[in-house]
Amino acid sequence: MADKAGATRHHYGDEAHAINARDVHFDFESVPMHYIPGEVLATHIVNVMHLVLPEGERAMANCLAEALPLIEDERLREEVAGFIGQESMHASSHEGARRHLQSIGLDVESYVAKVTWLVDRVLGDHGLTGRAKEEWLKERLGLFAGMEHYTAVLGEWLLQADILEEKGMHPTMLDLVRWHGAEEVEHRSVVYDAYMYVDGSYARKARTALLASAALLPLFIVSTAHLYRKDPEPDKGRFWPLQFVNATVRGVIPNASVFFTEIPRYLRPGFHPSHLGPMDAAVRYLAQSPAARAAGH
Repeated sequence: MADKAGATRHHYGDEAHAINARDVHFDFESVPMHYIPGEVLATHIVNVMHLVLPEGERAMANCLAEALPLIEDERLREEVAGFIGQESMHASSHEGARRHLQSIGLDVESYVAKVTWLVDRVLGDHGLTGRAKEEWLKERLGLFAGMEHYTAVLGEWLLQADILEEKGMHPTMLDLVRWHGAEEVEHRSVVYDAYMYVDGSYARKARTALLASAALLPLFIVSTAHLYRKDPEPDKGRFWPLQFVNATVRGVIPNASVFFTEIPRYLRPGFHPSHLGPMDAAVRYLAQSPAARAAGH
């Protein structure tokens, strides 16, 4: 196990606030299938972010729960417990959105079930014991730390993407994805710090970061293609990759180049997630989110 006094404790002050789950609720009854008006492809890109990726977050929360007994630092233990609570709330909130979209004609359940099966098969604990169990836990923590880097970057984009409001995105869905994005920014350091505490190997960090990037990009492409194909809208257009390029140029969706440009930053010696940028926008949004305020946060 890595030196517990090493690469984590001096970073805690940079993200000095408690990580707590917010008991939020969303009413999806009035949400249309294309909740970004006139943007079928962009709607499905956002669907991938908030319907498909949470399946990986569920596995991540399970992995952190498995690592919790190994973490003796009280501050980090509190952060990990808060992270697990936030991810559980993400899963339940997005499940409501998924059920709603399914009920109005978008078949998302069958695909999400396949992703869930794949995540469990690939990233589950596999019932290992002893040294193999410990090594697989470290490997998964490294993978999830790399994945969390991308979710934090996407969270920053969601908070800054004023074009979503300009396009008239449905306010419930806008609040859902921005609340989720803000919490991704808020807890961006937790998995990384847990990995550095339990293992901290740079070689494993580099290897798992490359694997995480190599897995997430195809997942985005395949998931977008599937949801677009399942969309029953007759006038959605035929060739979605051209729409993808168009939406990227107009800034309606994140640029897929982040899956390449973020790797050098993540692998830079001395990097820590707190270096991504100020957390002010995330904290401000969590203070004014309609769902969070309705829940009394």
